[in-house]
Amino acid sequence: MRISAKADYAVRAALELAATEGDASVKAEVIAAAQGIPHKFLEGILGDLRRGGLVASQRGGKGGYRLARPADTISIAEVIRVVDGPLVSVRGVRPPALSYRGPAESLLPLWIAVRANVRKILGEVTLAEVAAAKLPGDVLGLAEDPEAWTNP
Repeated sequence: MRISAKADYAVRAALELAATEGDASVKAEVIAAAQGIPHKFLEGILGDLRRGGLVASQRGGKGGYRLARPADTISIAEVIRVVDGPLVSVRGVRPPALSYRGPAESLLPLWIAVRANVRKILGEVTLAEVAAAKLPGDVLGLAEDPEAWTNP
């Protein structure tokens, strides 16, 4: 699985909004500067998040962007899906739509298992947890494995 720049930027922008106090709106320029995201690219991402129902926007002097729902109800997976589509695909196809023959037959359950694990982590971790640096114990456990930090 690859995390695209668009998905990474979208999650980082959503985290900036999650860290905002109350219902205050944040201007795109502020988010872009805080996270080092190109402003024009961010505007498109925020538009995707708005159309996906995760972000609300307001025009005017006090305008900007805010989360459309509480941060503890928005998973990281939701943000990624809104900007990039399915979390796991093989050649652009969702695993259940695939079929293999012969010695490759067992690839399908392998891809399904990969998808299930990605969903488990990204689908259960919320913006609020990441913004507060309070990741679930099982996620921290995976990240604490020294092998997780190395490239084979």
